[in-house]
This record gives sequence, structure tokens and C-alpha cells, in this order.
Amino acid sequence: MFIIELTYKVPNEQIDGYLSAHRAFLDHYYAAGNFIASGAKVPRDGGIILAQAASKEEVTALLREDPFYQHQLADYRIIEFTATKKANNIQDLVA
Repeated sequence: MFIIELTYKVPNEQIDGYLSAHRAFLDHYYAAGNFIASGAKVPRDGGIILAQAASKEEVTALLREDPFYQHQLADYRIIEFTATKKANNIQDLVA
């Protein structure tokens, strides 16, 4: 599994111009089963995506499709981890 941390490189006003396209990118990978949860950081200086993929290279490749990446609006940090436990009600915890 992977935690993807985005850190914005531009003001939020520029981010907002690409937000619909970014959300379409997220929706695509939710439907494909790669993304588990996502959202804005607090304060809103970036975001977090919880993902599953076969490799870090696969995650890197799909992130290249993100409009935030394509327009150089954010930096990405990819943290790989092995999930050994999970909450039984995880679907109820992620709104």
C-alpha cells in the first residue's frame, strides 16, 4: 500500500482551476480499485491519497496522469508500507 502526499507549489487559486480535472483523475483510479481514500490536508497546502498498487513504479506512472502533476502544481511524496492490520469497519470510517 502507499500513502501519497501532495504539497502544492502554487496558490490555492491556481489549484482550484484544475480541481475538477484532478477529481476526474481520482474518480478514474477509484473505479480501477487503486485509490482507497483521499482528501485535502489541513491546512489546505496539499492532499493525501491512500492507494494500492503492485509497485511504487505503478503508482508513479499513474500519478503522471494527474493534472496537478502535468501542470507542475504539486510535489509528490510516495510512502510505501505493508498493511498488517485494518479496522473491521474501515468502510464506515472513511466518509
